[in-house]
Amino acid sequence: MKQNGAASQVDVGAAEPLAGGLRPKCAAYVLALRPWSFSASLTPVALGTALAYKSLGRLDLAISLLAALAVLAVHGAGNLVNTYYDFTRGIDHKKSDDRTLVDRILEPQDVVRFGAFLYTLGCLCATSLYFLCQLKLEHLALVFFGGLSSSFLYTGGIGFKYFALGDIIILITFGPLAVMFAYAVQVGYLAISPLLYAIPLALNTEAILHSNNTRDMESDKHAGIVTFAIIIGPTLSYVVYNILIFIPYVIFCILATHYAISLTLPLLTVPLAFSLERQFRSQNYAKIPQMTAKLNLLLGLFYVFGILLAPPGTLPS
Repeated sequence: MKQNGAASQVDVGAAEPLAGGLRPKCAAYVLALRPWSFSASLTPVALGTALAYKSLGRLDLAISLLAALAVLAVHGAGNLVNTYYDFTRGIDHKKSDDRTLVDRILEPQDVVRFGAFLYTLGCLCATSLYFLCQLKLEHLALVFFGGLSSSFLYTGGIGFKYFALGDIIILITFGPLAVMFAYAVQVGYLAISPLLYAIPLALNTEAILHSNNTRDMESDKHAGIVTFAIIIGPTLSYVVYNILIFIPYVIFCILATHYAISLTLPLLTVPLAFSLERQFRSQNYAKIPQMTAKLNLLLGLFYVFGILLAPPGTLPS
């Protein structure tokens, strides 16, 4: 997944080796974050921001950017925690998709330090938000540190992932909490409606994790961990995957029929969803998590555009 291209720079002069070594190192840090998965956090933030805009009729750009950076930092740190604990527990191996520690592209201490830096960055963003927005401190802390704790405990500490509880963590964190956070820092209070709007995105995001766990069933069994996909087996995993990617379209159809026709925009991604269904049915799992993340990004963007284009007063509150 990651490549080290420093060797070709060795004999080019004094400055060239330094640059040649620095660039691959920076690239390794970026790839260790698994940036292809960031749609799972960016689209909920965009949705919460769009809902706040429809409610207020305005947006604070600085708050929007800080909220997005805080969520991205926590998400990236959570990915690094996942990398570290999967490696130390012997789950990552020669066939693993994440090559960061398996191929010694980064050392374990590098991953730990980078994760600590990102958690610190997220906390600094949350602190800045406290001074910029009207949200009560206890409410801000509840939502932000709820998401931060979930990102760590998914594989760190208790390690919910290893006891078939990771799916619940993902459903709560990458959806309801992220949407609520982005919404609340804009409007200054907590509300129930963003949680309901988050349901389609949360289901689609869970499809990314479920497809990843289905692909890795054999290696996870060998490592002695238990996931929901292992418990239900390949056939029911296929059924669950279909539920996760197609139920959101049913919700969009209901919303478009009863409230705003612009909410049909996410239906433009249906062909990609059917393509993923066929790949999953044929058990061609190799690229399904990444392609499901692409579906998640496109579906989330069309959902946000549908919210923004809805005539005033038509959306359910």
